[in-house]
Amino acid sequence: MIKESIYSGKIVDVVNRRIFLGKIHILDGIIKRVEETDSVDNQYILPGFIDGHIHIESSMLVPSEFARIASVHGTVATVSDPHEIANILGIRGVEFMIENASTVPFKFYFGAPACVPATPFETAGTQFKLSDLETLFQKKDILYLSEMMNVPGVLNDAPSELEKLNLARQYGKKVDGHSPGLRGEDAEKYVKFGITTDHECVTLEEAREKISYGMTIQIREGSAARNLDDLMPLIDEFPKRIMLCSDDRHPDDLVESHVRDMVLRAKNAGYDLFNILQAACVTPVKHYGLNVGLLQNDDPADFIVVDNLDEMNILSTFVNGVKIADINGPLLSTQTVEKVNVFNVSQKSVDEFSVVAKTGKIRVINVIDGQLITKSSLEIPKVENGFAVQDIESDLLKITVVNRYVDTEPAVAFICNFGLKSGAIASSVAHDSHNIVAVGATDVDLCNAVNLVIKHQGGVCVVNGDVENVIPLPVAGIMTDGDGYEVGKRYAELDRLAKEMGSTLNAPFMTLSFMALLVIPDLKLSDQGLFDGKSFEFTPLFTG
Repeated sequence: MIKESIYSGKIVDVVNRRIFLGKIHILDGIIKRVEETDSVDNQYILPGFIDGHIHIESSMLVPSEFARIASVHGTVATVSDPHEIANILGIRGVEFMIENASTVPFKFYFGAPACVPATPFETAGTQFKLSDLETLFQKKDILYLSEMMNVPGVLNDAPSELEKLNLARQYGKKVDGHSPGLRGEDAEKYVKFGITTDHECVTLEEAREKISYGMTIQIREGSAARNLDDLMPLIDEFPKRIMLCSDDRHPDDLVESHVRDMVLRAKNAGYDLFNILQAACVTPVKHYGLNVGLLQNDDPADFIVVDNLDEMNILSTFVNGVKIADINGPLLSTQTVEKVNVFNVSQKSVDEFSVVAKTGKIRVINVIDGQLITKSSLEIPKVENGFAVQDIESDLLKITVVNRYVDTEPAVAFICNFGLKSGAIASSVAHDSHNIVAVGATDVDLCNAVNLVIKHQGGVCVVNGDVENVIPLPVAGIMTDGDGYEVGKRYAELDRLAKEMGSTLNAPFMTLSFMALLVIPDLKLSDQGLFDGKSFEFTPLFTG
């Protein structure tokens, strides 16, 4: 006989926008009845939080371990785009995410990656065909077509992109967008193709315009891109057209907070609680058709218990009636993980990172802290013995992208606003193809950092002379198979070391990981060369 569970407290009914004393009756993971009572329990019961757009891989944790950490913050579900691992391992990578996610009682909703690779101007581990998308759409675990990053392809009616959109429509799948800075007629045309969301807005004007064309906006607060403060007014202006998301969240940040932090910040800023919870709980369910409960009769028993609505300390988190976290921490265990991977690159030599000086100025990637976009500037290079070298005084460092799939020469360019005065940092987490990306104050440290990542077949590291510190990432070269809290501590240590070496960035490793993401302007570097994101073509390092 299945025993009924009963939880009582002040029930926050977001759907009907009211709070009342009541009891929730749960049978076999389903809410059978919500009744009003004269309960004296002071705790509050709310729907669990949902991250409306995230790449789990960017936490450097596999889904099962991500669930352990996120559940402590009251998160019960994510809308997850697995295109990071798809760029490395193709369909097998997506299947890995689904299989690992199934080992824990947490609700992951995966999409079929629309752009593998993101552009034809970089080397990835595979290339999706239309038949690959169809294979994924036939899986019950695939809910939508994930972010359509090839904006020029869509706007220019490229057959390859229109076929993807038509296929998604044929299978009744929602389509996620990715259109940073897109405005006017181009934005309207993009939306008319049935692209329903965007998480790349950085200004209210851009977001309001896209909403007017029919989009739902995911307000992002990640480790590198932080847009909540600028976009917060949308929560009250368009309460049913907003979701909250992190997009990319590194392990130390995930240990500290998740969606709950966004909810609290918006509440403390004076925005309506029900509108905030609409974005954090309801809109993702309604938009994607998620099987996540909202404290209604016959819903799955997905909810959180908090002590009050001012601090929202999470007392417990439930998914399908199973308590998966409480005030003492996660109740889920770390799972055994298959170490799927591909790394076909040999150790590099220092001279491979040399840049022969040419006439003219150099094009320099200008990092903007807290943003994924960059700027481009023209600078006079420092030249020694016929080579363009780092200029620490002017904060001109070298950046390299090393192909991990084919053993070829590194691509090398220059970058500013990273701030390193010594040493180098490197990572095989490099959106979206996940080649090795590194920034260094000297060629020797730059080479040693790259080789340390190669040695471990994936990882993030700091090298400063004889000092070497690395977190190996043996799962696809982008995720660890270890305990999330330990990874968070080690990542925080790497972050500290990078800042001691001079980096002024809030999240130097997260920022580094986006320096090869060509679909976000202005200037980025792929394994094939320097790329102008505005003209969407390669551009030479020297202007002469």
